[in-house]
Amino acid sequence: MAVHVDRYTKCEENEVLVAADSSPRDTKRVTITDVARHAGVSTAAVSKVMRNAYGVSPGMQERVRAAMAELEYRPHAAARGMRGRTYTIGVLLDNVRNAFFADVLDGIREELSESEYTVLIGAAGFGADEQSRTIRAMVDRQMDGLVLIAPGTPRSEVLSMAATTPTVVIGHHDGSDVHDSVIDADDVGAGLVVDHLVELGHRDIALVSAPGSRSGRWQRPPEIALADGFLQAMDRHGLADRALVHHSAYSDDGGHAAGLALLSGAQRPTAILAGADVAALGIYRAAADLGLSIPGDISLVGYNNTAIASLAPVQLTSVDQAGHTMGLAAARMLIERVEGRRDRAMRTTMTPRLVVRRSTAAPSSP
Repeated sequence: MAVHVDRYTKCEENEVLVAADSSPRDTKRVTITDVARHAGVSTAAVSKVMRNAYGVSPGMQERVRAAMAELEYRPHAAARGMRGRTYTIGVLLDNVRNAFFADVLDGIREELSESEYTVLIGAAGFGADEQSRTIRAMVDRQMDGLVLIAPGTPRSEVLSMAATTPTVVIGHHDGSDVHDSVIDADDVGAGLVVDHLVELGHRDIALVSAPGSRSGRWQRPPEIALADGFLQAMDRHGLADRALVHHSAYSDDGGHAAGLALLSGAQRPTAILAGADVAALGIYRAAADLGLSIPGDISLVGYNNTAIASLAPVQLTSVDQAGHTMGLAAARMLIERVEGRRDRAMRTTMTPRLVVRRSTAAPSSP
């Protein structure tokens, strides 16, 4: 049985010879120098186009990308890594079932679509240790930058890593000089929901929020900001003594467990705000299990306004925090950091809006 062995020989600069077969035409890999010569520009200009750097004219973009397509140029990732750039961006999230993360990822992908950067996703679970291992693995693989979506990793570890690897944190309200931030005004979003429900006539309102801790980690994660805004809004309406906060994971199972706990008691609330649409779906399921209807017996509001909220069978009232725009902003700021911005940290805040659908109505009884 014959065994074929490919041979790879490193050559000058970014040129790699690949002996995939015996045909001479396949032995030389196209390089950035070849692209520059074909387009009639400098190698620096090609590099700028590949990085989607600011200040490159549309004409230059068109010429260089046409040359890359004609020559079938494909950057060699290993060689790039040895020269200090891998053109990979790592995105950390806790799970892939939260549809809000899909909105954020779509924004990141769109912003990077005209560049040579590739997005790699690390779905690390909810545990701090697992998330820390995933972040370290991304750094060890020489990713050029990281987008961390509401990380559960200790803040000190994130700050230490961000000091050497360009980083954008989405969700957490804690600012820093070493990383950029994209946040939603979660307290304002909670206030919008409470105002809407009170106007409908609700007084016993519950919040289902992921557990948040200020001890030794992040002082203002999104769930803390959301709970603070909820309690402040209830107090503003004179309902502080009727406010209820129930902690559960932002998942379908977490929402289901929270729904069963809140709706099976004698003093059940007439309305629930879930801190994520995915948890609201679990509450929907719990209400059905208990023979309750939405909004006939219970009004329900989600958070994130994901695509599933507008589906005909669901029609979930939800707070839109512009996940797609968050992703766009995060990717834009991250590339600026990768390209060398270190003099200042940037922070972008989204203004939430309430999208009212059929899951909220006046309470069925006083």
